[in-house]
Amino acid sequence: MVGGGITGASVAYHLAKAGWKDTLLLDKGELTSGSTCHAAGLVTQFNPSPTMMRFRRYSIELYSELGVFETVGSLRFASSKEQLMELQRGVSRARGIGLEVELVSADEAARLMPVITRDSLYGAVWVPGDGHLDPHTATHALARAAREMGARVMTDTRVTGIERSDRGAVQAVMTPAGRIETEVVIVAGGLWGPQIAAMAGAVIVSTPVDHQHAALRAVPGHEVPHDMPCFRDPDNLVYGKAEAGGVVLGGYEGDPVARWLDGAPWDPSGVALPPDQRRFEPLLHGAARRFPFLGEAGIVKLVCHPDAMTPDANPLVGPMPGVPGLYIAAGLSLNGFGGAGGIGRALAQLITGGEAELDLYSYRPWRFGPVHRDARYAAELARESYRYYYLLRYPLDADERGRPKRTSALHTRMQDLGAVFGAKHGWERPEHFEPGRPWRRAGADQREFGWTRPPWFDRLAEEHQAFRERAGIIDMSSFGKIELQGPGALPLLERAAGNIIDRPVGSVVYTQLLEKDGGVAADVTVTRLGEQRFRVITGAGYVDSDMGWLRMQRHLNDPAVAIREVTDELAVIGMWGPHARAILEKVTRDDVSEEGFPFMHARAIRIAGAAVFAQRVTYVGELGWELYVDPAWAGQVWDRLFAAGREFGITPGGYRVLDSLRLEMGYRYYGTDMGLLDNPYEAGLGFCLNREKWPSINRDITRRLRTLAIGGEDYLTVYGGEAVHAGGSVVGRVRSCAYGFTVRRNLAYSYLPVELKPGATVEVEVFGSRVPATVMPDAVLSKKSAVKTS
Repeated sequence: MVGGGITGASVAYHLAKAGWKDTLLLDKGELTSGSTCHAAGLVTQFNPSPTMMRFRRYSIELYSELGVFETVGSLRFASSKEQLMELQRGVSRARGIGLEVELVSADEAARLMPVITRDSLYGAVWVPGDGHLDPHTATHALARAAREMGARVMTDTRVTGIERSDRGAVQAVMTPAGRIETEVVIVAGGLWGPQIAAMAGAVIVSTPVDHQHAALRAVPGHEVPHDMPCFRDPDNLVYGKAEAGGVVLGGYEGDPVARWLDGAPWDPSGVALPPDQRRFEPLLHGAARRFPFLGEAGIVKLVCHPDAMTPDANPLVGPMPGVPGLYIAAGLSLNGFGGAGGIGRALAQLITGGEAELDLYSYRPWRFGPVHRDARYAAELARESYRYYYLLRYPLDADERGRPKRTSALHTRMQDLGAVFGAKHGWERPEHFEPGRPWRRAGADQREFGWTRPPWFDRLAEEHQAFRERAGIIDMSSFGKIELQGPGALPLLERAAGNIIDRPVGSVVYTQLLEKDGGVAADVTVTRLGEQRFRVITGAGYVDSDMGWLRMQRHLNDPAVAIREVTDELAVIGMWGPHARAILEKVTRDDVSEEGFPFMHARAIRIAGAAVFAQRVTYVGELGWELYVDPAWAGQVWDRLFAAGREFGITPGGYRVLDSLRLEMGYRYYGTDMGLLDNPYEAGLGFCLNREKWPSINRDITRRLRTLAIGGEDYLTVYGGEAVHAGGSVVGRVRSCAYGFTVRRNLAYSYLPVELKPGATVEVEVFGSRVPATVMPDAVLSKKSAVKTS
């Protein structure tokens, strides 16, 4: 373990507990001499991520077992009506992932914490099991427990290099004290994580972002009791705990400072940066709005310390593809003490057994790609993640910083059509269109209309209708594209995929890529371009994660296979609807008839002199194609299709409408609807699984992904994660959700007990109210009925 903070100590402890006695924890200074020593020490469980919530819950159990945790409970205040609704939504989401929390009134919050004012207080979330600890004591307790089980600790020893074997595996670390042989290295170096990983040729992405907190003096007559609950006040951007009659106060600046973009210096171990009271003043004022007496409290000490933030504010946890034996536990993104216990246990499970009991997909350390190697771009995303750590970020808002980063060859066409651009993995891509208006970039748009129906709702209905009844066209260039070539390509894909890949050239296969236990690692289409050449299509945000996972599936003696990303090499136009064939026939002489171009097949055609690779697939449930073309010709092909489609009412669509279209047809989305803890049978995708290839996957499931129709025909503010109730208990949570414009219902997916079949009724907890919902067939709109509506 390289790094002697709370995370490195946790990994050492859990490896030792698993029976690994020959372990060594290294630190270039003393234990806790990095970011750990500056932490405020609050540990709370409330988090929208199921994995992080379970990490935090386990961390509290671990710290309590070690006798270093003080349980005082925590209150998360709502200082605005909008925040109260966010807390209502958060409570529903917490219940959906197994954490029982309570939304209390302003009066009850004041009873639990008498030192606060009730001014502008609308309620709070109360979690009695939360609390705080002393960072130094907790870290040393973990390290001591690890030592007692056989681990060793070496301080004042900086790792200067990581040595790899001829086959690329880790075999030693280099230090001023000498070479230390090892088959496993865990990078737990906090701010220095990227530099340590680089010693082994690995790239991980995180940026140091300044964080400040202060110890405030006790105010005579307003001394704070030691057992006062921890508090968080997102509207005022502050958090804190009681200490010595006063308060330890921290918060999140609106314009945070990123530094050391090209690498943190090795020397400032344990040394805080010069504080900036001017930047901290707004947080003090925010705290005084909830605790008026703090206006009289002086600052004992103001500490400024950088924390490693990733572009998406999720930690980096897991192995690194291409470097066997290298594991990462870095980029904690302010989840240090809350996440450390669970992260240490998960990594120990991965190292000793090859898999973790929790879904670590969102934390894969290789999920960021070449676009994030631009340090300034990564820093802008990290600063935005930090800014919204407390500031209310609505679910329909888009990222704002670092844009534009990547634009497709069709970007100017989208601008001319009045696109409203969102951002995904650096790509600017249309969310929806506002014809007749200038194009714009989406940002914090929902702040303008709040928890109500979005103003673009009617426009989405028009785009939806076009795909269902006429023809819709969309720029899909951002979709991830991975090519595999060589004699090892087919064996690798056949081993990884649930479906049969060995089909004739020109076949398109929809499949999931599966872990050994049947967990869904990716949801892709695979096109056979040649005997030894395949193209894998995945989501824009998943391409680097999927490519790294595929590389990790290679065996030492496999035939050669080249795996590379080709996303930027091909523009993609998607066109679907009842008139899609008629439009395509007007611009090509090639046979695109039903007999000449069957479903789930692909081949080359020509449009406007351009070579186009056409795939007849659908993500909306209508006739159509994905058209792959050289970016230099993409505009020409788009123009020809658009001109040919005018008489049929062709309409451009954005990415928001895809959710509405796909949910009506029962189509899934990876990450939201299925993941590493779900198998294809549970996800309703058993039809994609070849049972002869995967006989070990149990078909006798206890839960299944179901489609729900929530409420009546009126739009409901359902965003995902809401708890689903049946029989007096929580039985699931909402996954994907959208309004189905053809069926005029609010649609959602949820994993439910298998006993709850189509026709059953449940309730969905929406902003504190339980709304009746009906379990529907997977596809509420059959292909036959979709054709009829056209």
